[in-house]
Amino acid sequence: MTALADREELTVDGIRSAVAPVLVRLAASARDREADRAHAFAEVAELAEAGFALIEIDRSEGGAGGSVRDAVELIIDIARADSNVAQALRPTFLAAHQIAERSDGAFREQNLARLRSGALFVGTGNERNGGPGGSVSTTARRVSGGYVVDGRKYYSTGGLYASYFSTQAVTEEGTVIRFTIPVDRPGLERLDDFDAVGQRLTQSGSTVLAGVHVYDDEVVVPAEEVPDNPWRGAFAQLYLAAVQAGIAAAAADDAVAVVREKARPIKHSTADKSVDDPYVRETVGQIVARAQAARAVVVVAAEQLQELRGLHGARAREAGAAAAVHVAGAGVIAIESALAAAEALFDVGGATLTDRSLGLDRHWRNARTAANHNPRQWKAAVAGAFHLTGEEPPTTGLF
Repeated sequence: MTALADREELTVDGIRSAVAPVLVRLAASARDREADRAHAFAEVAELAEAGFALIEIDRSEGGAGGSVRDAVELIIDIARADSNVAQALRPTFLAAHQIAERSDGAFREQNLARLRSGALFVGTGNERNGGPGGSVSTTARRVSGGYVVDGRKYYSTGGLYASYFSTQAVTEEGTVIRFTIPVDRPGLERLDDFDAVGQRLTQSGSTVLAGVHVYDDEVVVPAEEVPDNPWRGAFAQLYLAAVQAGIAAAAADDAVAVVREKARPIKHSTADKSVDDPYVRETVGQIVARAQAARAVVVVAAEQLQELRGLHGARAREAGAAAAVHVAGAGVIAIESALAAAEALFDVGGATLTDRSLGLDRHWRNARTAANHNPRQWKAAVAGAFHLTGEEPPTTGLF
């Protein structure tokens, strides 16, 4: 594939213009694809061709030179069209964000070149091994020139779309290694076995590694030093909030469409058309307000993260903690706004809105499923502790 940056000079507006018609098609087909469990391979390939992942990469490195806000607004728009696709692209956006944010990341140049060629990523350290969260039972046996890896990972979000897979394994000496390999490496199998109530097409199922060869130049041992700003997971959490904002916007879109095209006033309504019913109008207004609130808090949080760039030492830690707490608060509002908007959608019409053929329940199911990545009670409690006592948020990667 020809490198995107070698073909044309990317801009934020150019990327947004290129993806716009793709998002229209995604939105139009989202309901049917979920019903048929049909993944959007063609549309995702078009998004990659448009250079979506390079929106935050500096122009000197072949990107569009956009801000964190530019990236987040694009994520919201993708989620508005299809939150499954937005979730599936999360590992690629995270890889690009790390490149944009850090000049010292592992495999930075290799991954930048991959992104510029339109590659997509999948990464997970999760296992269903019965151990505590974060425990690794996937093994890496030392051989000449590298390792042979055996294990099974779960929550491999975006796995079927991806070109490269990143994960962890533990060596015979007990050292945890991280590696990135092509998804077509012999012995690597991607399974579409994710079976949640929502976000069903995020491809968040299993990746099986059976005797997979991983070479030394594909391996890194994660460093143990504590960075100035240890809250490196803030953008990953903001990404989830952006998905919720997109779901809220999609619920608002459907509410407006249903009232205009399908709904009829209840018998004792004072209106002849649903668009004139005062209670329907109020409900639609509430749904739209929820969507606006979700988008607003996410965008402001993105600007907080942008301000961390270039900070070092104590100032970086202080600002990083405050930004992580800000993102946590945005997550609470985005989650609750999406759930409320998706539930209120059913109040703009009668029993017909519950027909399976309409698929309107998918907005609530998707919001509910995405919300379970990191409980919002923890987000609120951590934010409260920070504001009351100055207690810093956990550095687990979930803040």
